Amino acid sequence: MTPSERRATIAVPIGNLVIGGGGPVAVQSMTNTDTANVEATARQVCDLAEAGSELVRVTVNTGEAAVAIEELVKRVRGAGCTAPIIGDFHYNGHKLLREHGACARLLDKYRINPGNVGAGTRHNDHFATICKIAADHNKPVRIGVNAGSLDPELVKRKMAVAEESLNECMIQSALESTEQALTHGLRPDQIVISCKSSTPRHLVNLYRELARRSEQPLHLGLTEAGMGMKGLVWSAAAMGILLNEGIGDTIRVSLTPQPGGDRCEEVRAACELLQALGLRSFMPSITACPGCGRTSSTVFQQLAKDTEAYVRSRMPEWRRQYEGVETLRLAVMGCVVNGPGESKAANIGISLPGTGEEPRCPVYVDGQHVTTLAGTPEQLREAFQEIIEAYIAGKYPRTDGNAAQ
Repeated sequence: MTPSERRATIAVPIGNLVIGGGGPVAVQSMTNTDTANVEATARQVCDLAEAGSELVRVTVNTGEAAVAIEELVKRVRGAGCTAPIIGDFHYNGHKLLREHGACARLLDKYRINPGNVGAGTRHNDHFATICKIAADHNKPVRIGVNAGSLDPELVKRKMAVAEESLNECMIQSALESTEQALTHGLRPDQIVISCKSSTPRHLVNLYRELARRSEQPLHLGLTEAGMGMKGLVWSAAAMGILLNEGIGDTIRVSLTPQPGGDRCEEVRAACELLQALGLRSFMPSITACPGCGRTSSTVFQQLAKDTEAYVRSRMPEWRRQYEGVETLRLAVMGCVVNGPGESKAANIGISLPGTGEEPRCPVYVDGQHVTTLAGTPEQLREAFQEIIEAYIAGKYPRTDGNAAQ
C-alpha cells in the first residue's frame, strides 16, 4: 500500500471535516487548560487551530467543564475558528453527557476509553449510555484504547502482559467496543478507533494488525511521546513508518511541553511529519545548511532562523490571501559546496559565502540567478524577505479568484 492509498474506506464526518474515506490525514491536538476556564481554553483552541490543528480536543471531566462547553463553543466560533471541538471523557462521561444536554449537543465528537467507563455491568450500561447519546445527537465517537488503561475484564481473560498479548488485548478491546457501539445505535460512519502505546516498535506492530482487521478510520499517535527531542524522534520513528505504509487517518504528536511552553509545538511537529512524507503541505519548507568547517560565520544560521520565524509569522495572512502558498520552497545555504545547487532547486534560494569565499550572496528564483546581495546581516535579511514577498505576490493566485498582480 502506498502513502497515497489511505487505508480506511469508511468516511466519518466530524464537524466541517471528514476523516478517512481516502481523504487527507488530519492533524489534531489537545488543550492543557482547565476547560472550566473558558477564556484560557478558547484562546488555546484558537491558537492550536491557527498553528494547523484541524481538530482540537478538550478535557470534560467535571460538571463545571461540561457546563463551560456552551460558552467555549460560542467564543471559539465567534472568533472565526471552525475547527471541530472534541470532548475527552473518562470514568464519568456517561453522567456528564446525560446531565448536560448542551455539552452533548455542541461538541463535534466524543472521545471515550472503554477501559475507563466502569467494570462489569456498569461498563456495559455506561458505554451504552454514551453510545446512545452520540446516536441521538448524530455525533461521531473515537473509541480510544490506551495500553495503560485497558478494560480490566479483558486483561483478566488474557492474563498476560507480553507485547503480543498486550497488543491483542488492545485490538480486541477496540474491535469488541466497536461492535457494541454499533448495537447501541451508532453507524459505522460515526466511529474512529485508536490503540495507543508509548513504545514506537509496539505501536507499529499494533497498528499494522489493527489496520488489517478494521475498516474504521484510525487515529494514530504515541500515547505519551515525552519531552523535546525524545518525543519528536519517537513519534516520527513510529508514525513515519505507519503513515508511509498508508496506515493512519488522523494523527497527534503528544509532546510533553516544557513548563509554560508552547502547546502549539505538537501541532507544528505533526504538520512537519506529514509534510516530510509528502502527504500534506501546511507551511513553506526551508532547506538550511547544517554548517561545517567551511562555515565559520553564523550569518547563514541567523538568516535561516529569521526566515523561519518570518514565514511562520506571515503564514496566517498569506494563507488567507493566496492559494497554494504552503507549497513554497526556500533555501538558506552556507557555502559554495551545496549552496548554489540547493538554491537552484528551491523556489527561492540564497547561498551565503563560506570561510574564505567572496562576501557576496547569489539569489536564485525558480532555478535562475536573479540578483546578488551584499551588506550587513540585517540588510541581507530585509532584502531576502522582500524577494520572498514579491515572489508570493506574483506567483500564487489570490483567494478571491483573481490572479496576483
